[in-house]
Amino acid sequence: MSRPQRRSTPHVGESAASGKLPDHALETPDCPGASGGLPEPAILGESGEPGESGERGAGTVLALGLALLVVLAAVLLAMLAQSAAMASRAAAAADLAALAAADAARGIAPGEPCAVAVEVAHRNGARVLSCAAGAGFTVQVRTELDVRTPVGAATGLARAGPPP
Repeated sequence: MSRPQRRSTPHVGESAASGKLPDHALETPDCPGASGGLPEPAILGESGEPGESGERGAGTVLALGLALLVVLAAVLLAMLAQSAAMASRAAAAADLAALAAADAARGIAPGEPCAVAVEVAHRNGARVLSCAAGAGFTVQVRTELDVRTPVGAATGLARAGPPP
């Protein structure tokens, strides 16, 4: 059996009869159902020039879309970080207000326990939502920061009293 021969396919605008084909011309095996040496159709762009496709600028649009996605993710991460920081500040204000109110309830510090809690919370940039003095000189305080975040209000809850 003989090996199939390879032949060159001419580029658009060249003929096989000229006998001058460039070295980089595509070669296809001679097999049944092959194109018979006909040139492959050229891809024409919007300007009608061969070799151009209609997807010019698609990479730029994709890059801008990805950049927008990264910016949105960074903004979301910054908002979540801000919310976490504000929640921590609200919890700290509640802790300090509850401790000061518990000291006032035990008689260690002067003043009414809830009035002391309101004053301490105000110094920490928060306002007291609720203050309840319980049994055994315990005080529970709920605070909310004066500054609101885009996600919502930051609140804190703390309970303080004498050691067991």
